[in-house]
Amino acid sequence: MNSFQFLVAVTASLGGLLFGYECGVMNVVLVMDAFRIFFKFHNWNGDALDENGKKIKNDTQEKWYRDLKEADNKAMLEGVITSSFVLGALCGALMATYLGEKFGRQRTIMIGACIFTCGAIIQGLSARTWIMIAIGRLITGLSIGCNGVLCPTYISEVAPAKIRGTLSSCYQLMTTFGIIVAAIINSIVWYYTNIKPEGLGKPRSNIWEEVPNFEWRFALLFQVVPGLGLAILMSFLPKSPRWLCSKDRDEEAAEVLAKLNATSISDSVVQEELKAIQEDVAATRAAGSSSVGELFSPVIRRRTFITFLMQLFQQWTGINVIMYYQSQIYGEIGFTKFMSTVVLPIINNFVNFISTFPGMWGIERLGRKTLLIIGSLMMMVFHISTWAFSTQTFRGKMWQYFAVASIFLMVFSFAWTWGPVPWVYQAEVFPLRVRVKGSAVGTVSNFLNNWIIAFVGPALMKAWSTKTFLLFAAACLLAWIYSQFYVIESKGLNLEEMDAKMAGKA
Repeated sequence: MNSFQFLVAVTASLGGLLFGYECGVMNVVLVMDAFRIFFKFHNWNGDALDENGKKIKNDTQEKWYRDLKEADNKAMLEGVITSSFVLGALCGALMATYLGEKFGRQRTIMIGACIFTCGAIIQGLSARTWIMIAIGRLITGLSIGCNGVLCPTYISEVAPAKIRGTLSSCYQLMTTFGIIVAAIINSIVWYYTNIKPEGLGKPRSNIWEEVPNFEWRFALLFQVVPGLGLAILMSFLPKSPRWLCSKDRDEEAAEVLAKLNATSISDSVVQEELKAIQEDVAATRAAGSSSVGELFSPVIRRRTFITFLMQLFQQWTGINVIMYYQSQIYGEIGFTKFMSTVVLPIINNFVNFISTFPGMWGIERLGRKTLLIIGSLMMMVFHISTWAFSTQTFRGKMWQYFAVASIFLMVFSFAWTWGPVPWVYQAEVFPLRVRVKGSAVGTVSNFLNNWIIAFVGPALMKAWSTKTFLLFAAACLLAWIYSQFYVIESKGLNLEEMDAKMAGKA
């Protein structure tokens, strides 16, 4: 791998950073007092809480936080605002099929980044109605869904076969990095705006009156920075050589391959890669134009079902309930507001980020299927232990820390296995003629199930509390059965060899 190939992969992976920041920012924004009051999740009559989040019993106690009263429709509004982003992502994944084929992977990723920026501005400047912020999140979701299909596909089409999995994992790495960036920046904002704010202990005549909204507007508007950054950086990257060949632009494709391999157009490596791509394109054309129905043809349908189910199980591991609502989960376990909102989310997000590196190593050495099997078993164990420890927190702090340690270990188990593998797998198993359509099936599955999880997550946590982890443990058991008996290994094959193996020719 040369430096240019690495630069191309990392830059395209910044689409994952947008996804990560958007996920990470909502965990903190949802517990910002100003956001809760502005959108009427809660009201505030002026009462205060102490350092541990307990009600003030006398005037001599030091006042730390606002004592907000939850509205009856809080869980529903929270679910709608959170899940609207995922609904947009679902639509974006469907758009990617058309845009990626017509305009190319590189240009469409740029368009997606611009759409993301517009959505971020709408969110940050939202009026006092949940409809406007939901629309803003839906628009940013369009971008994330589109780029969720095309970024891994683009990387897989410019990466050498022997390190394709590692470079494609950069997308997941950047997603986890975006989450930790969001956690750090917005936890600092929360610390300076929600601890000992003005007006504590002073009665308010209007319990729905706004408090200063800088904190959540800044958090959401900051998304403009990575959005514009991705759009600008992608303008310097080459188009996919496979897409160029599919448009009869073979000379341009040869130039891109030469640049990616740091050699001349006449070099044998370039000519061999170009010939393989041209043969694949010729075979695709001989078979006629592709359609969605072709994904369910005898030679392709297995990989379609594998991809759809892989992304379905990825979401039902429960990872995004933890990432979206972790501050509220820690509070439910019994930690203080400061620990729940600042300390523990940053630690958890750092675990998520660091744990992606073993996955980048293991995906080529252990294989995709092996990682799925290991990860599903580990996650099942830690979901059960999280529930078990959470039932004992009344016995003391030690049990609270055991419960949180189980959550961290569950996130570790996910981040190096089920985090990167589905994105790598769906980008590499389909033939060129239906590659974007096939990848879109996986991404649609991801965001459809993500939307369900995001929407019902608050209601589940309110009704079942930590028993929700048992539901996800059962899902992980099903994920193990699926991985063990249905998934086909794809490690080390180039994209053309993949077609032969999946079609039963090798």
